[in-house]
Amino acid sequence: MSRTTPISVPSQQRPFAIAGLRQVLRDAWAMTYPYWLSEERWAARGLLLAVIALNLGTVYINVLLNKWNNTFYDALQDKNYAVFLHQLIRFSWLACLFIIFTVYQFYLNQMLQIRWRRWLTERYLHGWLTDAAYYRMQFAASEADNPDQRIADDVPQFIASTLTLGIGGMSAVVTLISFVTILWGLSGTLTIPSSSMKLPGYLVWAALLYALVGTWLTDWIGRPLVRLNFDQQRYEADFRFNLVRFRENAEGVALYHGEADELRTFRKRFSHIIGNWWSIMRQQKRLTWLTAGYGQAAIIFPIVVVAPRYFRGQILLGGLMQTASAFSQVQDSLSFIVSSYTDIAAWRAVVERLAGFKSALKVAHIQAATKGGIHLVDGNGGGLIVDRVELDLPNGQPLIADVNFSLARGESALVSGPSGVGKSTLLRAIAGIWPFGRGEIRMPSNPRVLFLPQKPYLPIGTLREAVSYPMQASGVDDASLREALDAVGLKDLAGKLDEMSHWTLQLSPGEQQRIAFARALVQKPDWLFLDEATSAVDEPTEARLYRLLRDRLPWTTLFSIGHRATLRSFHDRQLFVQPDSNGPASIVELSASAASKSVERSGSLS
Repeated sequence: MSRTTPISVPSQQRPFAIAGLRQVLRDAWAMTYPYWLSEERWAARGLLLAVIALNLGTVYINVLLNKWNNTFYDALQDKNYAVFLHQLIRFSWLACLFIIFTVYQFYLNQMLQIRWRRWLTERYLHGWLTDAAYYRMQFAASEADNPDQRIADDVPQFIASTLTLGIGGMSAVVTLISFVTILWGLSGTLTIPSSSMKLPGYLVWAALLYALVGTWLTDWIGRPLVRLNFDQQRYEADFRFNLVRFRENAEGVALYHGEADELRTFRKRFSHIIGNWWSIMRQQKRLTWLTAGYGQAAIIFPIVVVAPRYFRGQILLGGLMQTASAFSQVQDSLSFIVSSYTDIAAWRAVVERLAGFKSALKVAHIQAATKGGIHLVDGNGGGLIVDRVELDLPNGQPLIADVNFSLARGESALVSGPSGVGKSTLLRAIAGIWPFGRGEIRMPSNPRVLFLPQKPYLPIGTLREAVSYPMQASGVDDASLREALDAVGLKDLAGKLDEMSHWTLQLSPGEQQRIAFARALVQKPDWLFLDEATSAVDEPTEARLYRLLRDRLPWTTLFSIGHRATLRSFHDRQLFVQPDSNGPASIVELSASAASKSVERSGSLS
């Protein structure tokens, strides 16, 4: 947001700013109130009430200290040692109470933060992982960039800032109410020079005017910080994501000798951080000029305002200090926005980021419910039926048109075709995670389904967990795991079930694919979908792996995608994705002789 002139703010920027603030407050409330109605509501409310009570206690102690100022400084002026000593003792126990209240307020506030963070993180993680929302959100990157950062960084920042600003704002209101009465009584009445007009409680009006001017100037200068903070979080997350992605693909970069290109990418990402940071620095410098000057003037301003009454002998030194203290408390309360503006700007940016994440989650779950026009329905115990399915790319371009085929329990089918025509996308549609298209896919009710992608996912952890995934490792006995590893040609790994490692980096692509086949042998699915699942192994190993499936899982339905002609002998039927230069591709079922020619042609094209 660009800086505006004072003339244009009321007519143009202010309605927009107010509307934006209302939306931010609505979003913040929508993210806040469910926790206070959740299963943790009583503990949360109890902790919040305790924090508020301790905060009010510190405000009350400040009221007592304000009155203490009068007596203490009058004793100094009168050189009354007995009263002076008594007030020192009184200050000591007031200070002790203040310290106790402050310590436990901070401690209980931290306790509330971690409990709230645990609850909200669990909720976002559940929403992110349900219905493959994490996958669908990739197609709405503008609303959901870096979801890992939203959950890991923005959630705790939102909670901490909400509690800090909320309780701080409440404390400012209570302090204002407590001290404005005191200040009104201490102010007396101001007679305006050259006029018979009198202004009662003039110090209150002076504090209000001082705070209003400071607040307006702060908002005018600091408003661009909201967008700058939002962008800074995004640029930081993008840079961190590229570093992590580089580390996970270190071997590929090393083989390509792509260090120079990676360095250019890192520099480009980091330049966004630097450029935006300079903008934040310049804006904060302008804001600091104001807030620093405002704060320094606030030290002497109440003394200057009250001094005339002191020099006229209307109040003593104690009254001067008490009045100055009360004025400072009122002015500080009214200036809450000035002193907290940077925090408010950062909080608003976090709210907008989390609101975008929540909105993207909602869209992803709506797509999951409707399957984006591709309806997954219960086939009532029958086979797989793909009925008039059309698949599109995310930009709406047609990919495959009029897909119609069925696959009975125990059958096997091989899908081949040139690279890039949509074979894997068809598998994603059957899995229910591709939202772009139309048609109906009927699957048997409650089937045990397993998908083996070309690049298997191996979680970081023990080998036992990697082979059992996504089942609980505790649900599979060691003998079955060792036997499956031995069967797929990984006998050397059978004794490493409890070894912790980053297995994606530890194992070759061919070994990773054999791990995936070991999963199939262990889990014994009713339906097994393989997407180029043997592309990284040699043909003899491929044949052995498929024989294992046919021998050990005779009732499992196989649906494979592959280019090699050697796969034909392991499947009953052959489907070919036929590209069309004038429109979307189509799927045809081939006879044995036609399948041979088509698969060979597919292999040459790929």
